Amino acid sequence: MDYGPWTMDYNQTLQYLYTQLPMFTRDGTSAFKKDLTNTLELCRRLDNPQHKFRSVHVGGTNGKGSTSHMLAAILQTAGYKTGLYTSPHLKDFRERIRINGQMISEQTVVDFVEDHRADFDEIAPSFFEMTVALAFDVFAKEKVDIAVIEVGLGGRLDSTNVITPLLSVITNIGWDHMNMLGDTLQLIAGEKAGIIKPGIPVIIGEQQPEVSNVFIDKAAQTNSNIRFASGEWTISSPEAGKSESRKENEGLLKISAKRNPLGHTSSGLSDFRTFGLDLTGSYQLKNVKTVLSAVDELREQGFAITDEHLDTALKQVKNLTGLHGRWETLSHNPLTICDTGHNPDGIEEVMKNIASVNYKHLHMVIGMVNDKDTGKVLSLLPKDATYYFCKPDIPRGLDAESMKAQAGAHGLIGEAYLSVKEALLSAQKNAANDDLVFVGGSTFVVAEVV
Repeated sequence: MDYGPWTMDYNQTLQYLYTQLPMFTRDGTSAFKKDLTNTLELCRRLDNPQHKFRSVHVGGTNGKGSTSHMLAAILQTAGYKTGLYTSPHLKDFRERIRINGQMISEQTVVDFVEDHRADFDEIAPSFFEMTVALAFDVFAKEKVDIAVIEVGLGGRLDSTNVITPLLSVITNIGWDHMNMLGDTLQLIAGEKAGIIKPGIPVIIGEQQPEVSNVFIDKAAQTNSNIRFASGEWTISSPEAGKSESRKENEGLLKISAKRNPLGHTSSGLSDFRTFGLDLTGSYQLKNVKTVLSAVDELREQGFAITDEHLDTALKQVKNLTGLHGRWETLSHNPLTICDTGHNPDGIEEVMKNIASVNYKHLHMVIGMVNDKDTGKVLSLLPKDATYYFCKPDIPRGLDAESMKAQAGAHGLIGEAYLSVKEALLSAQKNAANDDLVFVGGSTFVVAEVV
């Protein structure tokens, strides 16, 4: 398509963003920039919007999206005008940039691209760099009280890493994007630790023995107060392994949270309380610890967040912030559930959740992208399920026949389908009412069914 000097409509603008320059979600490694030069130059030409709003920076391998959405829900419930930047989107590009849960307007996207086409042509930024610049520009112009900014990939060299936040949050470290971040957990942790800024406190969600010292050493270098949320809270849910009881509680996961005696001194939040969470995956128990410690820290910095704000927000995170695809029920007859978990740690959590469901037979609709460690993921999947292999509709999508062949080597039996929707329809048609259909393997597979 020829993108001339004339004004583009919204769909033409999106095509410009998607195809003019590399886009990691579509094209993979070729779109990963190994420095912040373009982002810094774009921000300079926008009068450095990244310095005009307060922020929380959230990174990590798994859980950073859920954690970001929970924090944003709590902050906006507490009355703060809250920006939220996340990636990737599932259905609509504008999901990436929200204020108080509302996506930015189509016209905002059109105007931004039109106003800065000359800068884009000169700087040649990536899709992600342009999108980050748009988010920061919007948050500055809208004068948000605070923005929750999710890291895209890694941390140190991620385009979002030009902000100086009030708080840095790193959920955990796992195996993902090794071709860009490093082939050991320590190297990956080093990249994630790159969001720790001088004098800025940092919350680490999970204290993992193999990488804890990476964060402790980095925090010492930057003189940053460091806290490990996993040691500060004991979180339990009698329902975490019983999907039926969630139905009885209006679809909420009932959670008890107790501050550990040797944990951080209370900032005013109750040391023990119970609440409901509308994100019902059992893996959210880890993320809740991270969120509670982050809220503790924000309270210490003067944010007026009460127990009531917390309770009200967590029972309606999806409604408040538009989060989808996290252990989400798509239909009940047969029971069909999707989840965006896509790396080994994420798939392990998915399997724990599947084990919590009572079903007769499991039907797995699975697709992946071609730069993931497919062997490690496939080795975690059950051999007694029926598989429906599919290719997500992006250039990085792994061919369904190729996936079927790789899965066969792991004892996973099924058929390849031309599309995600065709695979899902076949699975639902073959499933009995007391069977379970699961859809996942990639964020981009889930995007086609939610």
